[in-house]
Formats: sequence, structure tokens, C-alpha cells
Amino acid sequence: MSVEFIGIDPDTDRDHCPTVWADTEARELLLQGWRPDEQTHAECEATSLANGPVPDSEAIIRIPARMIPMIREACDAVERAQLR
Repeated sequence: MSVEFIGIDPDTDRDHCPTVWADTEARELLLQGWRPDEQTHAECEATSLANGPVPDSEAIIRIPARMIPMIREACDAVERAQLR
């Protein structure tokens, strides 16, 4: 299987947790996070006017900064897969 579990936010309730995976075959990160409130979503879209609205096939998610080490680990896993 090409999807490698990296970790979940240790400071959440284990039912609604931001999670990080690495898809080493597709060379992509998979992130599960919290949906932003409507105001934050609108602000994100407004700051990227050149790109237009977020398509229905994409999402803005929040990931806590404490998960940066997990995201780095996922990046490393994807980069290692490129070397194979």
C-alpha cells in the first residue's frame, strides 16, 4: 500500500483529529483537518483573488502548528519515494 500513516494531533479527542499521511506512490501529502469558519474561508479566498474561489473538489483546512513535525515527516517520506 502506498499510503503511509504519519500521525494524528496528540492534543485532540481521538475522534475529531487532524491527521497526516504520505502517499509515497503518488508523491502527495494527505491531510485531515478542521474546516474553517465562514469568515476565515472568505478571508482565504479574498487573499487569493487571482486564483478565484476554492473549487468544490478542494478544501481549506486548519492544521495546528504543533503538527509541523508530522508534516515534515510526511514530506520526507514522499521525497524518499522519489529516490526509489
